[in-house]
Amino acid sequence: MRLLLTADTHVPKRARHLPAELLERIDEADVVLHAGDWVDSATLDLLEARSSRLLAVYGNNDGPALRARLPEVARAELGGLRFGVIHETGQAKGREQRCAERFPDLDVLVFGHSHIPWDTTAPGGLRLLNPGSPTDRRRQPYRTFMTVDVAAGRLSGIRLHRL
Repeated sequence: MRLLLTADTHVPKRARHLPAELLERIDEADVVLHAGDWVDSATLDLLEARSSRLLAVYGNNDGPALRARLPEVARAELGGLRFGVIHETGQAKGREQRCAERFPDLDVLVFGHSHIPWDTTAPGGLRLLNPGSPTDRRRQPYRTFMTVDVAAGRLSGIRLHRL
């Protein structure tokens, strides 16, 4: 199973549209996980139309229309692993411990907010993944998203794509 992870798209405030490479990869993915900060409903509509399956949440920059359509936390079993998606996890210091305590029932937590790619494992085995942002690199050298393969309860092929 191929997953595409993205967050912090911020269309149309940080970019007029999503990058072509991201859209191509969405078409190839079995599941798209979006960790919030869409900013407009049109981007949600686009991903709902293009994705085979979408697992998504709202972020702190998403208004009432998006919050009415999306949860704060989304969960699904994918390829034998228990996934969660959330926008904010707080400051980097202590993140692994905080998330492990808050989400003891998950194997993988996908998050956003910082625009900084992240891949760590918390005590107890919770994998934390932040794909960065495909439209706003902030202090990072590249705009980014991730792809991940999942099969038989294992993650493999975790790849950070630079735009």
